Amino acid sequence: MFLVQATWNDHQTFRTVPLTDACPYVECIWEAEQKVLIVISKITKNAFHMMPKLDDNGDPMPSKTRRPNGRMIKEEKKSVETFQEYYIEDMKAIKLLLEATCINSKTFDFNSFLTAEKVAGLTVNEEVK
Repeated sequence: MFLVQATWNDHQTFRTVPLTDACPYVECIWEAEQKVLIVISKITKNAFHMMPKLDDNGDPMPSKTRRPNGRMIKEEKKSVETFQEYYIEDMKAIKLLLEATCINSKTFDFNSFLTAEKVAGLTVNEEVK
């Protein structure tokens, strides 16, 4: 994996990109608001999602009333193949994972994207041993 700077939900962050086909992950994304590393693996699973109902032209069909989720389109539950996701909150585990999988973890300052608030008992300035 290779660490790169990125934008996520209007925030500067970092993400990883795979360097070879043998890499077991599609990508990892640091979600700053939730203080979690999202790891997206190549393992797929079927999951149900609410999808827009489409007319003959492929356009979403409008609904007459507002749906519970606030949308004004008709929806139906569909089984969709999605990638398995893992959410890592522990700062020590995040650092260990990035150091073990990213070839530029020593030169890319991913700690600068983490907040100085206490997360899992550590701050950015504390060394993880």
